[in-house]
Amino acid sequence: MNQKKIFVLDTNVLLHDYKCIYQFEEHDIILPITVLEELDKFKKGNDQINFQAREFVRELDQLSGEMLFTEGISLGRGLGRLFIETGKPFSREMEESFEEKIADHRILAIADYTRNKNPDKQVILVTKDINLRIKAKALGLTAQDYKAGQVTNIEYLHEGIPTIENQDDDVIAKLYNSPEGVSVEEFNLGMDPMSNQYMVLKGNQSTALAIFDIRTSALHVVQKQKCYGIEPRNAEQTITLDALLRPDINLVSLTGKAGTGKTLLALAAALQQRRDYLQIYLARPIIPLGNRDIGYLPGDAQEKIEPYMLPLFDNLSVIRHQFDARSKEFLKIDQLLQEEKLIITPLAYIRGRSLSKVFFIVDEAQNLTPHEVKTIITRAGEGTKIVFTGDIHQIDSPYLDLKSNGLSYLTDKLKGQDVFAHVNLVHGERSHLAELASNLL
Repeated sequence: MNQKKIFVLDTNVLLHDYKCIYQFEEHDIILPITVLEELDKFKKGNDQINFQAREFVRELDQLSGEMLFTEGISLGRGLGRLFIETGKPFSREMEESFEEKIADHRILAIADYTRNKNPDKQVILVTKDINLRIKAKALGLTAQDYKAGQVTNIEYLHEGIPTIENQDDDVIAKLYNSPEGVSVEEFNLGMDPMSNQYMVLKGNQSTALAIFDIRTSALHVVQKQKCYGIEPRNAEQTITLDALLRPDINLVSLTGKAGTGKTLLALAAALQQRRDYLQIYLARPIIPLGNRDIGYLPGDAQEKIEPYMLPLFDNLSVIRHQFDARSKEFLKIDQLLQEEKLIITPLAYIRGRSLSKVFFIVDEAQNLTPHEVKTIITRAGEGTKIVFTGDIHQIDSPYLDLKSNGLSYLTDKLKGQDVFAHVNLVHGERSHLAELASNLL
């Protein structure tokens, strides 16, 4: 039987997942009083961390009682107990190491006190703050990231489109001539494909892009398609447009570095299918630069958010310039914007809106938590298609990483589902200069 442990939680863990206290199995949990003090500062606001703060406070209210400070309160069958620990004096080592008694150091002091009080148990500080983990380890404390929801196998996220060679040219020719598809058994794949898995099939003299349909156990050819003036420039982009245009695929994740065309292709596909949806939403989370709040920017609310939305308008401008300014396609985009059938907005402004029969593009999704991604998807009504795009190597949130961000989590958990498709775009198409910078700098 494993020895019972004590986990001391940092504030950022609760702001990442307000249900986190139920993720530590039979082990006990300590909430430093400093954490509650910090949570109080986050209760007001419309961002996801404000929602998490409010929800955790409500959760704690259901468990509240004087025993939280003495014997603790049981978190449920098979789970440990929850304690609130009041502030503790700094040890001599802490006094010599940290002059300022900031919140992080007060949390460290409680973890240090808990370790000294429980020499027979392993005490672990759980925080998403890398710097705080380093400080804890410098004091001899065990510290770790919050691991619930982290992706354990990230190879799938880095893979490009698999190329399967040594295929029969006659079978590939049959694939092109069979609208109903060709049984997977007629190919020599050497693997069990997942639902909606894309691949490149190579024979001696022919090549085909294909998708696997798990419902019929057949491969279907992927044809090159042009969407609202945007033509795919490589096999990955051809496959991406296929996933975006298939009506039976309701959820798509597109990963890849800057310049691979993720957002541009998603927007072009949405405009191509505009008659099939009531609205097109193009949204992204606002991540203030340099840790400065958006309130520092001049102007009213709309003027404050405009700088963050410019990349989305840039993609729309690229599509516009595929047409003459007097063409019906160019004018249609202006009409969609004026009639609010095409809406470009911060993600926070979407909360509470109906997502029925909507083509919903979420840009920069690597900056979302798994809970935020789940919240978005669970709002999807009938006839809605959701596309998440992002670069999992360019994360702006200080408490998310390659394994814990919402885009990685979504792709890992949904792979193989019949309504989901994932494409990782590897080749940049913005310009040779942009590709060079992305690869070398």
